[in-house]
Amino acid sequence: MTTLSDLAPDYDAVLSDVWGVVHNGVSAHPDAVEALRQFRKGGRRVVLITNAPRAVAPIVDMLDDMRVPRDAYDAVISSGEVTRAMIAPYRGRVIHHIGPPSIDDSLYEGLGVIRGPAEEAEAVVVTDLDTDDDTPDMYEARIAVWLGRRLPLICANPDRVVEHGGRIIYCGGALADLYEAHGGRIRMAGKPYRQIYDEALRLADAAAGRPLARSRILAIGDSVRTDAIGAANAGLDLLFITGSIHAQELDAFGAPDPEAIRALVSPSGARLKGFMPRLAW
Repeated sequence: MTTLSDLAPDYDAVLSDVWGVVHNGVSAHPDAVEALRQFRKGGRRVVLITNAPRAVAPIVDMLDDMRVPRDAYDAVISSGEVTRAMIAPYRGRVIHHIGPPSIDDSLYEGLGVIRGPAEEAEAVVVTDLDTDDDTPDMYEARIAVWLGRRLPLICANPDRVVEHGGRIIYCGGALADLYEAHGGRIRMAGKPYRQIYDEALRLADAAAGRPLARSRILAIGDSVRTDAIGAANAGLDLLFITGSIHAQELDAFGAPDPEAIRALVSPSGARLKGFMPRLAW
């Protein structure tokens, strides 16, 4: 296992995942928060990069509510923020929203889209499943309608699953995967796609006040599908957090097998620099 303090001398900035690394959806991980604060000492920079399907401002509010101090990070970029550019062309037109009815309202703020039924929509926008108890198969009937109308699906949260307290729940990415498997067209801009990384890297450069060498930026995350593949696509090294969505399969808090962790991450192409169950300094 590797701690962030072991790696810190080799990096000028980190792009850290939020859900599963900084908090578990219910409360912050104090050791992770302190690790980011320590990393920032000496002028290093921290950009939080999250697949949360909403704009940045409510994410900062959520971090405040969890008592994550603002001196733990320099900037935040979200999947919701970069996905807004995909929704903007539908101004004045009907889109069909899938997800909690109001929590993700900031995604649409100022875009001028009309939320309506699938039968009238020109696109489906998925933030998450409607409730935390839902599973993707529960949407088969609705998917048939979307397919029948050849609606594109814009997914504002590419995560398949996420840790929420002591549970693993499905996210919007799982529904997008099912729609694509049925032949539907999907679009995503969050991790692991380049749009969100390009913006995160721009924010890191801005926070540092100079262009940073990509070899001096470390990605931190808990998901192979999003964080590891995203780091590989962006040319960044990876610190992998094993104690979240992969905790059970990796025995993260017991006796994890380093070879099993490397075998899990390796297909992503990420340059694995270390792993630990929870981020700590």
